[in-house]
Amino acid sequence: MTVTSQNPFTATVLGLPRIGPRRELKRAIESYWAGRIDAAELRAVGRTLRRDQLTALAAAGLDSIPVGTFSHYDQMLDTAVLFGALPPRVAGIADPLDRYFAAARGAQSIEPLEMTKWFDTNYHYLVPEIGPDTVFTLHPDKLLVELTEAQELGVAARPVVIGPLTFLKLAKGVDGVAPLNRLPELLPLYRDLLRQLAAAGAQWVQIDEPAVVTDLTEAELSLLLETYADLTAAPDRPKLLVATYFGDPGPALAALASTSVDGVAVDFTSGTTVSDVASVPALSGKLLVAGVVDGRNVWRTDLDGALTTLGTLLGSAGALAVSSSSSLLHVPYSLDAEPDLDPVLRSWLAFGAEKVAEVRALATALRDGTDAIADELAAARAAARSRRTDARLRNDAVRARLDSLGPEAIHRAPADERRALQRDRLRLPLLPTTTIGSYPQTGAIRLARAALRKGELTAEQYHERMRAEIADVVALQEKLGLDVLVHGEPERNDMVQYFAEQLDGFAATANGWVQSYGTRCVRPPILFGDVVRREPMTVEWIGYAQSLTDKPVKGMLTGPVTILAWSFVRDDQPLAETARQVALAIRDETVDLQGAGIRVVQVDEPALRELLPLRAEAKQAYLDWAVAAFRLATSGVSDATQIHTHLCYSEFGEVIGAIAALDADVTSIEAARSRMEVLDDLNAVGFHLGVGPGVYDIHSPRVPSVEEITASLRAALKAVPAERLWVNPDCGLKTRGPAEVEQSLRNMVAAAQAVR
Repeated sequence: MTVTSQNPFTATVLGLPRIGPRRELKRAIESYWAGRIDAAELRAVGRTLRRDQLTALAAAGLDSIPVGTFSHYDQMLDTAVLFGALPPRVAGIADPLDRYFAAARGAQSIEPLEMTKWFDTNYHYLVPEIGPDTVFTLHPDKLLVELTEAQELGVAARPVVIGPLTFLKLAKGVDGVAPLNRLPELLPLYRDLLRQLAAAGAQWVQIDEPAVVTDLTEAELSLLLETYADLTAAPDRPKLLVATYFGDPGPALAALASTSVDGVAVDFTSGTTVSDVASVPALSGKLLVAGVVDGRNVWRTDLDGALTTLGTLLGSAGALAVSSSSSLLHVPYSLDAEPDLDPVLRSWLAFGAEKVAEVRALATALRDGTDAIADELAAARAAARSRRTDARLRNDAVRARLDSLGPEAIHRAPADERRALQRDRLRLPLLPTTTIGSYPQTGAIRLARAALRKGELTAEQYHERMRAEIADVVALQEKLGLDVLVHGEPERNDMVQYFAEQLDGFAATANGWVQSYGTRCVRPPILFGDVVRREPMTVEWIGYAQSLTDKPVKGMLTGPVTILAWSFVRDDQPLAETARQVALAIRDETVDLQGAGIRVVQVDEPALRELLPLRAEAKQAYLDWAVAAFRLATSGVSDATQIHTHLCYSEFGEVIGAIAALDADVTSIEAARSRMEVLDDLNAVGFHLGVGPGVYDIHSPRVPSVEEITASLRAALKAVPAERLWVNPDCGLKTRGPAEVEQSLRNMVAAAQAVR
């Protein structure tokens, strides 16, 4: 098997968004779930989206285009289907599409797969379960169909599949199974898949192995070598491109280069350097796919700098292709959908379509020289000059205020002293019940928000409608018997965007949607300058809710780390510095809420684990500044004001010490899908504060029974004393239906009363 490719490509991206530029797939899937369209209509929407995307990318000048990255829900779930690794509990569902969605989101009698973050991104993947009864079998129809679609359009298609090491390393072992031990059973199926793809006309196949940018053990590095020695030994395979992204592959780069893979994709925007590549001489016989265009953030590429990198790499590889650093799944489709964005800011940005144009321009310059892209270079240079000198990037007053803060700004009294004050002030029962914050965003709420944008409602009319929604939510919670109430957040479009729209230094998009999980899409704001709170952001709404009840109403805020993680963040200063600016704004809001009579304030940090660096040497520095930012945000209130935080849908074991260090009086945390596993981790670090492990999963449409929630609470009581245990769902209720929410919460309150 030759090592070099006879047909190396020059311009590509590593993956594609799939939700649709106008969220067409989201709407189609939700219509299918609601029974408004059938499976054939849903699949037709997917075919149209794929066709339009492939045609546009070919016209844009890419000479190798990924296929197979389309998904109705998640690529890890698709890989589980590809290799017959769905959990046994969905096997009885005859229809394959309904079986797929049952694994993704559950059904009334079926629990879904766990869901957690895809490396250090805000994309959530479904965690495959590998148990003793898992028998791997190959089901390649989806990938073969999408390859054929591309070929019929005359597109140079490159099928993409998640690699065996990443798939098994991210999977969950069930009943004592170590997933990586099952690798020998999986490799023959990968070889068969490669054979079938080659027979179908694929010249290249991309195998994604982002797990190699994490800290691999020596045993895992050996498995990497064995895997690709095995896969490249087949005589009837296509050429293999192994894609690494989200960080520096470190020793895995040399390991991969020592095998007979034909190409390696490397992310040059997240730590890998030219010298790292130069130190691996075996790359000189391979295609190096250089990810010099950032696939995760929205800033325009420094074309001069990228060309310098590419020019240096020419001597280190057999052939060189220009690429995005990762899939474009993580950025919006196109700036064309943002005509109202500030034109100066807009000139600094590149969304998906613009990144494709940057890839093409850089590949053209490598082939034809820089004169061939003179206009593109001039525009990039002008944008960089504009951004460097824009006065909005710096606010000397907020910087001076942060510089003046001493160590006391991030400390409160000891937890036991606070607990006594809060107990006397709040007078809550044992096992107090609450919810995480949001209530269903009904059609009426969304229509009112749209009418406000269109000018069909005045601000005063919208304000009154939102007050009516708040009154309804408070009345519902009173009727159900919840102990600590929330205002339901009807006025909020998103838990980050809402705050970004009220803070200087941020810009919001109109259509900059990206997929978070399944059909859940978000519009990350763009954090481009110093952050300043102009005026109180939540006090009026939450104060109104508190005026309707004698029970405590939680002030609901988003924490500084999560605001950063779920925004496109400026790259011209350290993230820790930006976090302190956001924390100061949130601190001022907590103080104003307390001044308005709010006795409980929740500052959510679901992204604490998400931003954790992928390499061990960088983790502690991150955790230090992340914890300090949270404590800066929450230490301005009195000790009698109870601070809550919320974390969800991440593997928390690595940051459990940091969760304790946040020093929140109560931490609510996702626990239903993971069956309370996080409580053992908390106990292991001596956690002694209040904790609310989620007693039911809100990302599934199923309504949990009283008996089910009672069992969860009794399990939690084995790990947490009753005086510290809170009762709540896993997460906010924004995406659920009103009837389903009411019944679920009624059951939750009944379970809490029974256990009391």
